[in-house]
Amino acid sequence: MASILKVDTLTGVTTAGSISVTGEGNSTTTNLQQGLAKHWSNFKMAATFVANDSFNQSSLTDVGAGTAAPVFTNNMANTTFSDVAMTTEITTSGDLNNKTAATYRIYGLNSANAAADPTENCTIVVGDLA
Repeated sequence: MASILKVDTLTGVTTAGSISVTGEGNSTTTNLQQGLAKHWSNFKMAATFVANDSFNQSSLTDVGAGTAAPVFTNNMANTTFSDVAMTTEITTSGDLNNKTAATYRIYGLNSANAAADPTENCTIVVGDLA
């Protein structure tokens, strides 16, 4: 018999911010908070610099040709978070040197390795919130 559980808040029993979830095969557990995306963004850099949609993003900075810096609403705990970016038409990369707990940079590069503004960018960040 299927059932429905509706709640506004989930809290761990031993640690309020830690909830373990049993994984596939019922042999391992995963920490729910560690597995959630802490930020994501979909934005355009070419023609019009605009954020189409995002989560945990207070603003999006146009740093220069082919460079954008999403700014978090709620900062990460440190700079060791993982960020992944993908664009259409142009290659892209995250920047480990300009990463802070509040922001990171995305660089768009064309086939000649020159800075270029991609049409669409998608990013995701996982790690610990402050």
